[in-house]
Amino acid sequence: MATLYQLHSTMDTLRRSTEEMSHTWRTGDSILLLGATPAFIDWLNAYLNDSDIDGIAGIYALADDIAQLTTNTTGKLNLETKLTAVLTDAEWVNLTQSSQFDKVVTIAL
Repeated sequence: MATLYQLHSTMDTLRRSTEEMSHTWRTGDSILLLGATPAFIDWLNAYLNDSDIDGIAGIYALADDIAQLTTNTTGKLNLETKLTAVLTDAEWVNLTQSSQFDKVVTIAL
């Protein structure tokens, strides 16, 4: 079974959040970026490369959270190439209740 990590971080706490996640990470786990965290996806990828985190099954974000970013920011981030999927609230609920995950862990530092 796999874990879905819900990551809600600012730029200032993103490295520490990634380090926290690395302590229990298993190949096949997934990450859901909450709040403004999708804006830091390039930094997240750099921190993931520096850590023991590999074998990521998916990286997701919420459509409502991405809609809060400026058009300029979303264009520069090119999120559609870096995320597995952009989820509605209903899809988020379904994902957290999916049988592919035996637990959901929220890291909000």
